[in-house]
Amino acid sequence: MATAQGLLPYSGDPEADALLETDPLALVIGMVLDQQIPLEKAFRGPLDLRARLGTDLDAVAIAAMDPDKLVAAFAERPALHRFPASMARRVQETCVAIVERFGGDAASIWTGATDGADLYKRVRSLPGFGDQKAQIFVALLAKRLNFKPAGWEKAAGRFAEADSYQSVADIDGPESLARVRDFKRQMKAAAKSEGSSAH
Repeated sequence: MATAQGLLPYSGDPEADALLETDPLALVIGMVLDQQIPLEKAFRGPLDLRARLGTDLDAVAIAAMDPDKLVAAFAERPALHRFPASMARRVQETCVAIVERFGGDAASIWTGATDGADLYKRVRSLPGFGDQKAQIFVALLAKRLNFKPAGWEKAAGRFAEADSYQSVADIDGPESLARVRDFKRQMKAAAKSEGSSAH
């Protein structure tokens, strides 16, 4: 049984973490938001969005929403993201894809997968999920939620490695969160130095 302190301790808020564990759409939205902002803020976003919409998160409802109203919910202070308008659009596009391809059921993105390669393909088809984010999500499902279709390790690539602390898939508490944050910092610094040496 999922516990707020157990499987997905990402946001620093037990209620937000519990929502990630019990609502598959919340988890998908958290992954979409997890770019260019602290991961705690990204994964708290679904709880805040639910409060602002005044209703449970529902892919069909969000897909059909007036886009301006969704942007307004994202932009309300404190904004849910550094780029509230573009991320509101991205979340709505993701919900449209979930409605069109997965019958409005976010969980069926993974529960309907035949194997790891199919799971990766299904996740990768969502707006906002590039190669790396799709691999991380496959690893997260396996490592944190024990959803391990055959071949998931190959589909998750380097993120399948045990205790690699390279992504949210390896976070099980404050210590591992700090290690993942440190790894991301190192990657960012390396990318920056590569960029400057190329000029």
